[in-house]
Amino acid sequence: MSSTVHHIRGPQNPLDRLGRPLHDLRISVMDRCNFRCPYCMPKEQFHEHYRFLKSQERLSFEEIVRLAGLFASLGVRKLRLTGGEPLLRTNLADLVGDLTDVPGIDDIALTTNGVLLGQHAVDLHANGLKRVTVSLDTLDREVFTRMSGGFGALEQVLAGIEAAIAAGLTPVKINAVVERGLNDHTALDLVERFRGSPVIVRFIEFMDVGNRNQWRPDLVVPSRELAARIHERWPMRPISENYKGEVAQRWRFDDGGGEVGFISSVSQPFCGACSRARLSSEGKFYTCLFATHGLDLRAPLRAGTSDADILQLIRGVWHGRTDRYSELREQLRHDLYSFGCRAPPGHGRCQRQEADQADGHGRSAGALPAGRRGGAA
Repeated sequence: MSSTVHHIRGPQNPLDRLGRPLHDLRISVMDRCNFRCPYCMPKEQFHEHYRFLKSQERLSFEEIVRLAGLFASLGVRKLRLTGGEPLLRTNLADLVGDLTDVPGIDDIALTTNGVLLGQHAVDLHANGLKRVTVSLDTLDREVFTRMSGGFGALEQVLAGIEAAIAAGLTPVKINAVVERGLNDHTALDLVERFRGSPVIVRFIEFMDVGNRNQWRPDLVVPSRELAARIHERWPMRPISENYKGEVAQRWRFDDGGGEVGFISSVSQPFCGACSRARLSSEGKFYTCLFATHGLDLRAPLRAGTSDADILQLIRGVWHGRTDRYSELREQLRHDLYSFGCRAPPGHGRCQRQEADQADGHGRSAGALPAGRRGGAA
């Protein structure tokens, strides 16, 4: 497996104020999800009466393809389809096929919880999907049910992974969010099951995504701690990143049993090399996972705005980008607490933050779409 580092800067890529190019675009095609993971879409907030988007409020496939083309003209080369749960979007394979025809796009991937993957893997691959990442936090059935919000679909997820392998969507990547005292004791089970297979397990430090998941620093299992546990059982060594700005630190097993990855956005933030943008299912353009408001692209699309003018909007937002939330996490959370949060940092979103979001103020140009779990391409 090659470890050559590929640089992502091209002549078209606009640079933000910290010199970071725009290269990857995550496209949310669906705000709904069939899970209620506590760290992502807690059922206390996203309950049965929660108002999700109506179908006409979501970007159509034609609008997504048009925007993908505009982003490609700015140097975006990688697209990742996300949700919510993207496989809840009807005829998603058709969108994949349309996106493969966009000039300049080299790679299309999908992030899914895997429940519906077995039904769609063949069609997705046939229409041009190259890679799939499955969110799977544990192999323990009881813990899985708890971390999915009460949904016991572990066997369906495992079957979906096997279907993806059979369809040629390899290597399959598994993203596992690790929370101390909840599922960290099951992490090595994932490694043991998938070592030596066309699957790469990647462990993600528990993040304060959206400030709504009861995050506390003591719940974070630092990647270095988890890597030491794994190394003690299966000796491994770090290897080079695949491309400049890759978020996962890669480790290869000494015995040839494949590799694992670690996404350390809390203990080792990688904001300085972040080249990723996000497009929400209602058409808002976000420049950071932790941002609190975004640029509406749906309105100009539907108002007949020209491609040139929309490009100017996108380019302007990226040129003004200064996002560094993970690098500045402790100071920002302290400032929010001092500014008027009722609970200490890590105990949910306070009324002051809610008011700031409602007024359109925040850290940068983007509100976290519902259902966005932490992770990477």
